[in-house]
Amino acid sequence: MKTLRLPKQYILQFESVFDKIGALCEVGAEASIDRVNWKKDFPKILPVKVWAAHDGEKLYLYYSVTGEAVRVVSTEDFGPVWEDSCVEFFMQREGEYCYRNFECNMLGVLLSCRHETRGKGEKQILDMPSVFRYSTVCHRYEGDRQVCDWGMYLEIPKKAMGFGVRESLSGQRIRANFYKCGDKTPEPHFLSWNPIDLPEPDFHVPQFFGLLELE
Repeated sequence: MKTLRLPKQYILQFESVFDKIGALCEVGAEASIDRVNWKKDFPKILPVKVWAAHDGEKLYLYYSVTGEAVRVVSTEDFGPVWEDSCVEFFMQREGEYCYRNFECNMLGVLLSCRHETRGKGEKQILDMPSVFRYSTVCHRYEGDRQVCDWGMYLEIPKKAMGFGVRESLSGQRIRANFYKCGDKTPEPHFLSWNPIDLPEPDFHVPQFFGLLELE
């Protein structure tokens, strides 16, 4: 099981989103989402990284994806964003049975639920407006092939992750995994930070989560 230690950094002190992203990439914990768990059926690998930090009240994430043949169809929250070019964060509070997912396509369209199991989840409708998302996209060519380099910046409040008003993220240990997928993209792929030992693609598996230690 991989462990990532997230620093406490006051990202909100920066005025522009680009300054926040720059600061997060400079001081945040960096992880590669590079595990190809189902090589036979889905061998595609992309350069994907995530940077993470917190300030006690919010979790800050920035994903960077390079050279993807993208698909973007879902335009409303709670749509099937995993079929698009998508980055994901799954987490589980220490000592809690349920887990939460935050799945975001290249437009910033978000799916977030509180799950007991894969098939039994409750949409986090009230928390959606509080999750800030900002995407960056560079469309380019590799020879005659069209691809995108894109990034997704997220600010996730502690409440959306199941923490109370009087609780701080400081000192918390969160079981989690970071993912990159695109079920219906031109090159379907299922990448993870922490490895998953299952015969078929499935991200709803807390037993394969890694560990985030928040300063």
